Amino acid sequence: MTFMDLEVPHWAYMFGFLQADGHLMAGSGQKGRLQVEISYRDIDLLRTFQELCPYRSSLSERTRTTNFSEEHRSAIWRMYSLEGRTRLLELGIPCGKKSTRIAPPRVPFSRRDYLRGIIDADGAVGCTAEGLPFASLATTSTAIATYLCRYTKLTLGIHKLTSRNTRDHAYNIMYMREIGVSLADHLYYPGCLALERKRSAAERVATWVRPAHMSPPRQRRSWTQWEDQILLAAPSHHEAAEQLGRSEKSCQLRRIRLRRK
Repeated sequence: MTFMDLEVPHWAYMFGFLQADGHLMAGSGQKGRLQVEISYRDIDLLRTFQELCPYRSSLSERTRTTNFSEEHRSAIWRMYSLEGRTRLLELGIPCGKKSTRIAPPRVPFSRRDYLRGIIDADGAVGCTAEGLPFASLATTSTAIATYLCRYTKLTLGIHKLTSRNTRDHAYNIMYMREIGVSLADHLYYPGCLALERKRSAAERVATWVRPAHMSPPRQRRSWTQWEDQILLAAPSHHEAAEQLGRSEKSCQLRRIRLRRK
């Protein structure tokens, strides 16, 4: 089996995880390494990577002081093979800082397994303090953020738009309640390769049912061509909202998008 054949589910997942949480480093000549460092509680995933990888690799641990803990214990997996590193570079894991540069592969790949790898590395699955289920992703890559939103629209019928926040210019994409349940159930299917704690969280999310006292979800109302014409012709958002029976905020955002096009 070809190393990193991305049409194979476990390779697609592993590539997504490495793309988000791994680091490809180039040294002098042909030297270099791939390194992944995660919490020690997730070391089983790195053991699986080591078993899947056809090249020699090492697995170690260390304890250090971080902003969150004085004794943070982590696990580190390293792979040095030039052939393996070249393959990863060709598929889309650049050397050095990469958070804004990563993008979905340009070769055929297992999409939901790839996205699960991305979310396991840079996202979250679970329930809020209020007990509301969610699946989310935080990324600084425009290509990854756009792809996730496009994938959920085409595959699950979930319409989601996103933009960079003002604090750190990252994309924080949140799927909550029913759409969070749908995404978690779709990505974390039985027998898939995943972080065990996130797989367990996804299983808990899948059991959520909207409480009787909670208002039903609002149905999304698509914009039609004639509504766009009325919106652009109206002298203000307020008048457009009255004519169309929509909120002023909805009219304002739609007008901005139409003018950008």
